[in-house]
Amino acid sequence: MLAHLAANMEETVSMILFGIGFTTLLLHKNLIKKIIGLNIMDTAVYLFLAAKGYIFGRQVPILSEGVMDASAYTNPIPDGLVLTGIVVSVSVTALMLSLTIRLYRRYGSLDLDEIVFQWRKEGE
Repeated sequence: MLAHLAANMEETVSMILFGIGFTTLLLHKNLIKKIIGLNIMDTAVYLFLAAKGYIFGRQVPILSEGVMDASAYTNPIPDGLVLTGIVVSVSVTALMLSLTIRLYRRYGSLDLDEIVFQWRKEGE
């Protein structure tokens, strides 16, 4: 069992990171900590995709030295997905942080329970 985990170290680390991020997202009430947890989860997914897309002994898919055989190169799709995901993740993080700043200015707190309490109090 331990040898199997060591052989798949990248996948194991990505699953542990995902668990840490998911736990942070669920258990903390602070909005900044929730954003950090979501970013840890994103990173874990990118690590998993990169680990699954890499094939040992193959080169990046850039034609060089006249090698035309596809079996000499890795698949570029996972790399493209990871790069696209990183761009989307940065955009989502920027939006979440800007909304968090607005919430803090309005309610004076980053605690989600306090914000919801004040929001319901305003609605009465």
